[in-house]
Amino acid sequence: MTTRDRDYQLMMSALADVARRRDAALAEAEQAYQTSAAQAAGELARAEGDAISADRWAGAAAAQVLDVDREAGRLWEQLRRARGIRVRALGELPEPLSIEVLPRTALESSPDDAGAALPAPRQSARTLLARAAERIDVTGRPAVHRPLPRWALPLLPMLGALLAGVCGLVAAGLVTFGSTGIPGGAVLRGLGWLAFLVAPSAGVPVAAALAHRRLRARLDIGGIGLTLIGGMLAATVLSVTFASSR
Repeated sequence: MTTRDRDYQLMMSALADVARRRDAALAEAEQAYQTSAAQAAGELARAEGDAISADRWAGAAAAQVLDVDREAGRLWEQLRRARGIRVRALGELPEPLSIEVLPRTALESSPDDAGAALPAPRQSARTLLARAAERIDVTGRPAVHRPLPRWALPLLPMLGALLAGVCGLVAAGLVTFGSTGIPGGAVLRGLGWLAFLVAPSAGVPVAAALAHRRLRARLDIGGIGLTLIGGMLAATVLSVTFASSR
């Protein structure tokens, strides 16, 4: 074999080695391309899913904002029609604050803040509106409250008798003290007899206030009658006792 033949074989071997390395590089490049394409397709699918979820969330949030605005407007009109509210002082429904002037309620957490206390969860707008509606209904519209429960009816005569007794004792003390001949005794006796006249009905306003604030109910005609019966009985007993002692 001549030198030219050996050189030719060496060149062919080198060419075959280069071809193998080229094929291996092409295979690696193709595999990398397929992997990158699959990753890009997955990222694109996730991005599309996130976009769809964001659109749904934005639609739900917009609907909730409309519902909250509508409920706030209804409560504002109900508050304007409530008793004891000055319409001119109340004014119209205020516009919502712009997002630029609202305080930041959430900050990005950092490793240094790992031990910091978490902020208290904020109440939803629906919860706040429900609480406002309940307060307006309690304070502004007492006439729509339910009547007194049955278990409270037997307590009304006792409450009327108790308050009438207290008022009658105060009246008897004023009359007795005014009869001792001190200056202004006539005024004290007049106040005492006036207290005697008021004593039978002294329990009615107290019973109405307790029913409104504690039971969220209204004192109807029957409840007023029961309270007056107890007050009149107690006032009668006190009047007879006071008259017999004099």
